[in-house]
Amino acid sequence: MAEQESWEFGKADFVLLDQVTMEDFLDNLKLRFEKGRIYTYIGEVVVSVNPYKAMELYGKEAIEHYRGREQYERPPHLYAVADAAYKAMKRRAKDTCIVISGESGAGKTEASKYIMQYIAAITNPTQRAEVERVKDVLLKSNCVLEAFGNAKTNRNDNSSRFGKYMDIDFDFKGDPTGGHIHNYLLEKSRILKQQPGERNFHAFYQLLLGAPEALLDSLHLSNDPTAYRFTQEGASNNCLGSDQADFRAVSDAMAIIGFTPEETGSVYKILAAILHLGNVRFATNGEEMEVENAELVSLLADLTSTDSEHLSNSLLYRTVAAGGAEVIQKGHSINEANYARDACAKAIYERLFCWIVARINAVIEVKGYDARIHGKNTVIGVLDIYGFEIFDNNSFEQFCINYCNEKLQQLFIELILQQEQEEYQREGIQWQHIDYFDNRIIVELVEEPHKGVVAILDEACLTAGSVTDALFLASMDARLGKHPHYASRKVNPTDKSLEFGRDFRIKHYAGDVTYSAEGFLDKNKDTLFQDFKRLMYNSADPVLQQMWPEGKQSIHEVTKRPLTAASLFKNSIVALVENLASKEPFYIRCIKPNDQKSPNIFDEERCRHQVAYLGLLENVRVRRAGFAYRQPYDRFLLRYKMTCEYTWPHHLMATDREATQVLIEQHGFQEDVAYGHTKLFIRTPRTLFSLEQERAQLIPIIVLLLQKAWRGALARRRCRTLRAVYTIMAYFKRHKVKAYLRELVHRFQDVRQAADYGKGVEWPEPPAVLTSFQESSKRIFRRWRARQIVRNIPPSDMEQIKAKVAALDVLQGLRKDWGCARNWCRNYLALENENPAMAAQFTKRVATLQDKTRFRSVLFSCHVRKINRCNKGSDRALLLTEQHLYKMDPKKQYKVMRSIPLSMVTGLSVTSGLDQLVVFHTQNHDGLVVCLHKMQPANDNRIGELVGVLVEYSRRAHRPLGVQVSDCIPASLGGRKRLISVEPRDGQQTLPDFAKSRDGFVLHFPQRL
Repeated sequence: MAEQESWEFGKADFVLLDQVTMEDFLDNLKLRFEKGRIYTYIGEVVVSVNPYKAMELYGKEAIEHYRGREQYERPPHLYAVADAAYKAMKRRAKDTCIVISGESGAGKTEASKYIMQYIAAITNPTQRAEVERVKDVLLKSNCVLEAFGNAKTNRNDNSSRFGKYMDIDFDFKGDPTGGHIHNYLLEKSRILKQQPGERNFHAFYQLLLGAPEALLDSLHLSNDPTAYRFTQEGASNNCLGSDQADFRAVSDAMAIIGFTPEETGSVYKILAAILHLGNVRFATNGEEMEVENAELVSLLADLTSTDSEHLSNSLLYRTVAAGGAEVIQKGHSINEANYARDACAKAIYERLFCWIVARINAVIEVKGYDARIHGKNTVIGVLDIYGFEIFDNNSFEQFCINYCNEKLQQLFIELILQQEQEEYQREGIQWQHIDYFDNRIIVELVEEPHKGVVAILDEACLTAGSVTDALFLASMDARLGKHPHYASRKVNPTDKSLEFGRDFRIKHYAGDVTYSAEGFLDKNKDTLFQDFKRLMYNSADPVLQQMWPEGKQSIHEVTKRPLTAASLFKNSIVALVENLASKEPFYIRCIKPNDQKSPNIFDEERCRHQVAYLGLLENVRVRRAGFAYRQPYDRFLLRYKMTCEYTWPHHLMATDREATQVLIEQHGFQEDVAYGHTKLFIRTPRTLFSLEQERAQLIPIIVLLLQKAWRGALARRRCRTLRAVYTIMAYFKRHKVKAYLRELVHRFQDVRQAADYGKGVEWPEPPAVLTSFQESSKRIFRRWRARQIVRNIPPSDMEQIKAKVAALDVLQGLRKDWGCARNWCRNYLALENENPAMAAQFTKRVATLQDKTRFRSVLFSCHVRKINRCNKGSDRALLLTEQHLYKMDPKKQYKVMRSIPLSMVTGLSVTSGLDQLVVFHTQNHDGLVVCLHKMQPANDNRIGELVGVLVEYSRRAHRPLGVQVSDCIPASLGGRKRLISVEPRDGQQTLPDFAKSRDGFVLHFPQRL
């Protein structure tokens, strides 16, 4: 029972009506509609009235309001049914389905979308990426299928022109893992012609009115629907105004689903080809047929990626195998060519729609699912199928649609009314029989083998010779004339509303429908010449090729006659009903309040008719007299035995029925239940909810008790295991440590006598506990080995070694080559091979300076290239002693041009390349920029030597000296800040030289090979 609503809104559950009459039912329905309460219960069935306006009944807050609640705890809503179906599936691991039925325009499609949104919102609380992807695809598939399968009709601006049944697969946790969509009987005749005031499928108008100009130009289309025969009838009815936004939404949805850009482009090309195909006209030229607007043939060939000549032949001729290997090409008449063109257009669109459905299924199908690994897989099915239709002109499509609704009504009768009453009788429950109309007789009128309308129609289609629709009608009159639900003018001559030789009438459960037999045979045969199938199969477009697999058959190949359209539809509906019958059903019965699509009109007669044929009054009567819940005794005890001390954990009664009775009496529910032979019947959901609440309170206690016992057992077992493990580990660790130490002693026992002092000895892999011990041992060994090596170095080489170590320390690997591998001579200008012409003069000048300043030795000397006061390069010599840095002029017998005390030098900078640039930084911000050159050999690298010698001396003198490695060196020259950079030069330049740059100087250094 529904609660939480004031009585001013009427009865939220029709079961609560004081009297179950049509007037009371309609009065309550009207009151709730006028008060904005569009949903009402009949027990667990929801009756939904289309409000024809947006209502604030949906969204995140509403979803949370209904999430996990029992139906009667909240006001009636679609969310309550969706939640009940989900809980039934999750609790009992049973497949469920939600059947949405009602007339066209009653709101079935919108209801199915809200149900999908609710299921998507309450699942996947852990936000698993794959589950989110499946949910997005399931939701976005609605947008795509509506574009290609829905159209504006006089009754509904978004009428489904196809039937859809979607299975949503769930894993054992209740999260969606995939799904599958079944589509039924697309109304492809709408491609050719629409009722006055209606439109073709949305996809055509979205493409013409919403696509960008560039896309339309590539498809040779204009944004005028009146320019195309298939859309010009509906062009004046284009009152939706959202085609442009819908086009973008559909394109985005296709991308999210997984359509590739190439596939989406192919879909647009196929839509454009159908529009152009409708404009093809034929004319006679003498005895020959030709395409009047021949330019469309090449355009169509381009859009379909086929050969234009083959396409033209398929439009004008029909190829027939005449026996043996002979093939005859038979020309069409104008009528035959028009029929073939229209049949091709219908077939292309139908196959495009089926391909889109198959493409979506390929994305959302459950992949790699194994019940042994992932647990039991369960399903919720959602059925959104066309409603009962009565038009001014009802043809083959309306006949099939209404037959489908008859089958669904029969299922509803069997599951809700008939089976319920039969179960009460079988279980021995006292029951007042309720009369209801069983529409089985109407279903058999349509589908009975050899006698039904479908069988007669198929027989007429298979009969050789010229069989017309009138002969088909005459055959029905002869066989079905005495059937109480069949009528025609010949059967009832006094009924002048039926046209003789054309009309017949079937008395459906929803009302009498007059059908025109014209076109029944052609639509049932659904003829399409093999030429078109071969043409499309040989297309270079892979999408078109996939749509026509039978096109690969040879013209001489004999194939089995395909089933007719009516038989295919009948078989699919029979399979659908069997599938639904195997699941636990939940029903949403949609009602259309008026034909004006007004939110303020409640047409009582219109609603009375729908209430009557939907059998809602009978549903109320059965519900009032029946029981809301039934369960076998053993399963009932299995779920609720913990709520009674006499049944937990096991009862001692003779039978499960006695134990169930004790449990019910302990809770005081004996007045609300009945005991059957094998099942317990509970009248109201309140009793079940009370049991569920008590069970929910006890489950944590039971779980804690079980966890306590199990955790204690696990802890004791783990304790025993850990004791054994730790004992074994202790012995094993001692063994590993001893083995490691023995191996270490064995490997290093002779290193003192080795030439490299054990450098090549590989250390054994230590146990984890000795990792730090081995690192410490390695450090000790390296220091011992270094000490051994240093002890063997001659005293004369120690100064060079210390300088190299100092250079290595300050350069930190930032310079590629710094001359570590060669012998450092330091005073190069005193060497004959370095300075053969002036070595004596340099030695003499050094001796003079030594007498004057009393320095002990020369730290470094070399020829350099420097920047002079005029910002030009000049050759100088560099002399570094323990006291001063001298800049000398070689051309003036090494006259001292500048002397800088070493105490004034604060640092030096070098680059990371092969150049010999060095910048000395001083305290008075008048640095020295030089480049070593004229060395022997010419490519000698002395920067490391200069840096190492100067740094080592500064450390001995306890003066910090900073060394910087940078490819762009800042320097202060004469108090002005400059930037010094290096550019390698190829070609004839052999010596380095300085040049001015925008922000300083650049050293052009000859590039070495």
